[in-house]
Amino acid sequence: MSKGVIKKVAGPLVVAEGMRDANMFDVVRVSEQRLIGEIIEIHGDKASIQVYEETSGLGPGAPVESTGVPMSVELGPGLIGSIYDGIQRPLDAIMEVTGGNLLNRGVEVPSLKRDKKWKFEPQAVVGGKVTGGDIIGVVQETDVVQQKIMVPVGIEGTLTYISPGEYTVTDTVAVVTDEKGQEHPVGLMQKWPVRKGRLIRESFLQICLWLQASVLSTACSPLPREALPPFQGLSDPVKP
Repeated sequence: MSKGVIKKVAGPLVVAEGMRDANMFDVVRVSEQRLIGEIIEIHGDKASIQVYEETSGLGPGAPVESTGVPMSVELGPGLIGSIYDGIQRPLDAIMEVTGGNLLNRGVEVPSLKRDKKWKFEPQAVVGGKVTGGDIIGVVQETDVVQQKIMVPVGIEGTLTYISPGEYTVTDTVAVVTDEKGQEHPVGLMQKWPVRKGRLIRESFLQICLWLQASVLSTACSPLPREALPPFQGLSDPVKP
């Protein structure tokens, strides 16, 4: 983590110095109130920070601390039914903490409730080979919404532990052991950087475009179906 001090403030934009070790798009906490912000530009040891809260009262000399991680969202059971602002702060949970309808500056509340338990039902067995994106179980979040619990991206190996039961989003429900023998715990929740596209295995848009081309060719063109370009993209992961 990198620590610096405010040099100047211009509305929601804060310039801090002493931030040479910080990275672009790091989440930062500004001043003793720990206002949340994001680094949007770096020149030397100076960082320009977009603050996502009211900056009135801030001035030069106030501390700035980088968390060392990019802006991310929490994905898992509990999303449905919650009310969030643009950076996934849970407004309903914040109101419970503050005891009113005001969004106090600097308040820190996790996006997904840490104390609520969810019933996890495995759909994989110990000894099976798994990789990032594989579904290992489900959680019935609502009557109509079923959350699929997946192996996090970048993890590949053998499933050495998995157990049904009721868990919080921070509990370990399964363990994947890679070829080097390192164990990777898997929970109900994953954190994902907001500026990074989620990997997909099947592109629904590609399927729709191919079907549309097929129908138009059949109805409006003398070209045989064999003249259509072959559909691709289902076998290999693609990025949106």
